[in-house]
Amino acid sequence: MKILSVMTTDSSGGAEFAAMEMLEALRQRGHETVMLTDMQSLARDTRVRIEPIALGPKLSTGSWIALALRWPLLLRRLRRALQEEAPYDVLLVHYKKEQLLARTLPRPLRRTVVWSEWGPVPFPLRKGLPRRAYLSAAGQAALVMAISEGTRRSVAEVGVEDAKIVVVPNVLRTDEIRFSEEGRQRVREELGIPPEAFVVGCISRFHPKKRNDVVVRAVRALEDPRAHLILAGDGETEAELRELAAPLGERAHFIATPGREVPDVLSAFDVSVFCPSPTEGAPRAVILGMLASRPCLSTGAEGVADMIRPEFGGIASPENEPDSLRPLLARYLEDPERIGREGAAARAYAERTYAAPVVAELIEGLLNDALAAGGSGTRSAR
Repeated sequence: MKILSVMTTDSSGGAEFAAMEMLEALRQRGHETVMLTDMQSLARDTRVRIEPIALGPKLSTGSWIALALRWPLLLRRLRRALQEEAPYDVLLVHYKKEQLLARTLPRPLRRTVVWSEWGPVPFPLRKGLPRRAYLSAAGQAALVMAISEGTRRSVAEVGVEDAKIVVVPNVLRTDEIRFSEEGRQRVREELGIPPEAFVVGCISRFHPKKRNDVVVRAVRALEDPRAHLILAGDGETEAELRELAAPLGERAHFIATPGREVPDVLSAFDVSVFCPSPTEGAPRAVILGMLASRPCLSTGAEGVADMIRPEFGGIASPENEPDSLRPLLARYLEDPERIGREGAAARAYAERTYAAPVVAELIEGLLNDALAAGGSGTRSAR
């Protein structure tokens, strides 16, 4: 089948990367995949065909007026781009702007529309006129693929037909991320971390909505000279986090967001901690930690409640409280062998849940169901 995807934004993040991985996995199963986007860099190391389209920024409380004024122009641009790619089997849209635009396309261009929802429905779309517009657009979708159970629940609570919403996990190339003893040693040596140290690691944006301060405070509260902290990322709260971590002295390490070296950085951790935002989807950072055979903890449940399991990690409760996270960390200090046991369980879970061939086969089946139903907005049970 030919899958035509539309994803435009003024900034790239985890969802854009995940969308391309999804398309690449489907391409490897023999399908033709095309991404219409204003970000040529999304192609990265995939062989998904990229075609340019300019539809402006994401729909938000700050952009909606400007987008509304340009709506007829944006619709014409989208229609022309889709006509150039026709015929195609599935129109896959990811963000609210494209979802709303797709509703008013000519019927031949929206015969089978599929949504990818990468996080909970934004609060402004949960009531009033925005909610009605969202529901009207959702009525044209044959399938809604939600990235997590929390996302699925938020879409259903807004009023979208529950039968058409399916949780579809992130797609990852699991063979490319794994624990490396050599990488662990290299990163620790570069940072001046002793081999016997207990390292709490966190890969995250340094943003006010991400409670990275909880990790810093929890490591400080351990009051153990063996405990080191690695914060990998960047953002506007970095200075505050550095100040908060100052009492740790040389046991606090700040590094840039890792790229290709992410397996080595994760391998240097003993435990990987995630700090969810209030509207988290299904964070890839958690899955990467699993693939590196690291136990995974989270400062809260948003986005990870159906990802992190007791056999390889835990979720702090009450959330975002250092006193809740500290005992979760301490159990690995008290029982170092637990790190290996839970790390192996995390890796096994990630392989059977997020491996590209596994998820691509699931998506392929769902898309075939949507096509078989004639894009009518209903799907057969699987």
